[in-house]
Amino acid sequence: AIQNTLLDRQICRNPNHIICALQGFSVEGQENLQEILSKQLMLCQFLTALSIVRTGGHFVCKTFDLFTPFSVGLIYLLYCCFERICIFKPVTSRPANSERYVVCKGLKLGIDDVRDYLFTVNIRLNQLRNSDVDVNLIVPLNVIKGDQDFYDYIVQSNENHCKVQIKALAKIRAFVQDTTLIEPRQAEIRKECLQLWGIPDQARIAPSSSDPKSKFFELIQGTDIDTFSYKPTPLNPNTLEKIRQVLDYRCMVSGSEQKFLLGLGKSQIYTWDGRQSDRWTKLDLKTELPRDTLLSVEIVHELKGEGKAQRKISAIHILDVLVLNGNDVRNQHFNQRIQLAEKFVKAVSKPSRPDMNPIRVKEVYRLEEMEKIFVRLEMKIIKSSGGIPRLSYTGRDDRHFVPTGLYIVRTVNDPWTMAYSKTFKRKFFFNKMTKQSTYDLPSEAIAPFHVCHYSRLFWEWGDGVKVHDSQKRKDQEKLSKEDVLSFIQAHNP
Repeated sequence: AIQNTLLDRQICRNPNHIICALQGFSVEGQENLQEILSKQLMLCQFLTALSIVRTGGHFVCKTFDLFTPFSVGLIYLLYCCFERICIFKPVTSRPANSERYVVCKGLKLGIDDVRDYLFTVNIRLNQLRNSDVDVNLIVPLNVIKGDQDFYDYIVQSNENHCKVQIKALAKIRAFVQDTTLIEPRQAEIRKECLQLWGIPDQARIAPSSSDPKSKFFELIQGTDIDTFSYKPTPLNPNTLEKIRQVLDYRCMVSGSEQKFLLGLGKSQIYTWDGRQSDRWTKLDLKTELPRDTLLSVEIVHELKGEGKAQRKISAIHILDVLVLNGNDVRNQHFNQRIQLAEKFVKAVSKPSRPDMNPIRVKEVYRLEEMEKIFVRLEMKIIKSSGGIPRLSYTGRDDRHFVPTGLYIVRTVNDPWTMAYSKTFKRKFFFNKMTKQSTYDLPSEAIAPFHVCHYSRLFWEWGDGVKVHDSQKRKDQEKLSKEDVLSFIQAHNP
């Protein structure tokens, strides 16, 4: 099963630079048997590493006692597969326990035979699981003893670790037997360590909570506050010409009103709608963000399923990012900001906590590919709709929400625009003032956040706007799906 899992996953096609394996389980009452009880777990961790670490990559694994021929044989195989290995016990690891780490650097080429052999050993261990027979040896002892450098190293490592462990256990025993004993050098050692590591000798204090308004002004660094109050230009028959340069735009499906989200650390999260007259208000959702984070978002009611079994959850949908954990990204290209948002969401999401409200990044489409959005639209029964089907947009994870319209964001800064060379069949950038052309993105053609924000358009999908085939009512003064798609097709180079 482990072999099929590894082969099926993308991780084998894109091997890793470094892998850390820190698995363990409780052996309470059987501490002296920990090495034997953990033998197959250790084998599987080594086997997984040899399957997913790239050539030249590194591997770190937590182990325990390494006394049995089986354990030493596993270490010997790693010794053969990597350029260098060592067995190391950090100073932060309790000296009285048997925990230690095998650190392997530089995976060699041609380790397939070792990996296949470990697969075979693992299968044999599974076959013998409920019997009195066991696999006690995977590398002959004469081979291990024949490699004098390895043999001497493993013996010396075990002896050194045992000396430290015996001393620590004896000290614990003495303190248990005589509760009046104290360690007079503990304070002195602590002070010396702090000096050695350059750490101030003072107690840690919780950072003071910032006022959201003050923190916001600190993060935007003198930017005109009016920038944040701009509302998108409505897309209608009178403004349709604004998207004539089709290649300059991206679009996203909206599910509610746009807001700004400010993270002050953990659950200290505040929202603001951009108007100077309004205050930052505490976000009433269960989620966490790192401090000094400023996002443009929507709070969307996501739905899963239909009818009585339908479930609703409020989710944060990121439209754009301004500051991520103190890093101001406003001047980066919109595409880069969205990529950073994707990485950010992966870092802060907690899929093991279903009680927390999810954070997602809006799916971004090229304007010329708008048709892909309409494929994701369908009519569904919503609990609060009285049995009448409502227009729904289904996202990447099969959750859907009621769309309110479409944001259209300009990502190229004036006087630059994107065009298409029919001769070379390539997109290029063109300066409308200087007539300069280039295939490489000029830095001055990057639309920073404030340009994207104030120049965006919003196509509202309200009453009379037909964007789905099952919708019959159409207001002739409002844009329909056919109107917009026809315009895009006519101006897409």
